[in-house]
Amino acid sequence: MRAQSSATGSTAIAVGGPATTAGTGSPGGGSSGTGSSGTGSSGTGSLGTLQAALGVVAFSLTFPATAWGLEGFGPWSLIAVRSILAAVIAGGCLLMLRVALPERRHWFGLAVVGGGVVLGFPLLTTLALQTSTTAHAAVVVGLLPLTTALLSALRLGTRPSRTFWIAALAGAAAVLAFTVRQSGGALTTADACLFAALLVCAAGYTEGGRLARVMPGWQVIGWALVLCVPLTVPMAAVALSFEPVHLTAHSVTGLLWVAAGSQFLGLVVWYRGMAAIGIPKASQLQLAQPLLTLVWSVLLLGEHLTVAAPLTAAAVLVCIAVTQRARG
Repeated sequence: MRAQSSATGSTAIAVGGPATTAGTGSPGGGSSGTGSSGTGSSGTGSLGTLQAALGVVAFSLTFPATAWGLEGFGPWSLIAVRSILAAVIAGGCLLMLRVALPERRHWFGLAVVGGGVVLGFPLLTTLALQTSTTAHAAVVVGLLPLTTALLSALRLGTRPSRTFWIAALAGAAAVLAFTVRQSGGALTTADACLFAALLVCAAGYTEGGRLARVMPGWQVIGWALVLCVPLTVPMAAVALSFEPVHLTAHSVTGLLWVAAGSQFLGLVVWYRGMAAIGIPKASQLQLAQPLLTLVWSVLLLGEHLTVAAPLTAAAVLVCIAVTQRARG
């Protein structure tokens, strides 16, 4: 039996880019906080806002879509197949546009993005949510912007203000208190996986933000997906031979969404939106992502929220908003 299971019987979460920029961090391939600015003309700004908002909606649907996918696939199979499908889409775009191979000096950074965003975060969160709800995970993963900001400061040498760190620590404390309370007084293995997922994903976002200074953001995630193919293909072959597959309307829809919508197309519109309106404004839009996921978990999965979930998500939202205003 699954603890805290949703009405669908299984819940999961995957990356797709569900990630936020805080301070100087950016979603797997966005620019750094210091390198994006301006909104351009009014028309361009409006279109950019719409594109960034569509990206946030796409990311917020990743959790329930993965839960649907797990109705027909095992966790390892789902992660491998979704990554392969996303790589096919990304590779097709790269070939169609005749994008040149990245310089050799960028391959290590792309490997970090692939390990964190393409494989690490989806795998760890999917395994964690075998015994947890998407609502619980949404609150924990709401800490990702702050984790990204911390790693960005360490990696890029930025010096956030004291106000920034106070807000970041307050947000972390709120999430930790929520997690311990929901887990009955102690952290579970699932919680450990979620916190580990935050670290590897934040590392991928930080490196992606650094690379996006020298190449378009969609190419960062595109090449990262392609780079992971030598791992995901054998992974899929082994996983599919051990994990039974039961195709249903939910499982197929969930798989297609996390592959095409969350892990590639959502990132494309998100990056285009960031380029048009700048990272500060785009990241403000993404503050709503955990709350949106809580709504989807109720509407699509039939989960029942405790009062603590939306309250903690709102508290984290406030803390992130403070960090956005306290950059530098």
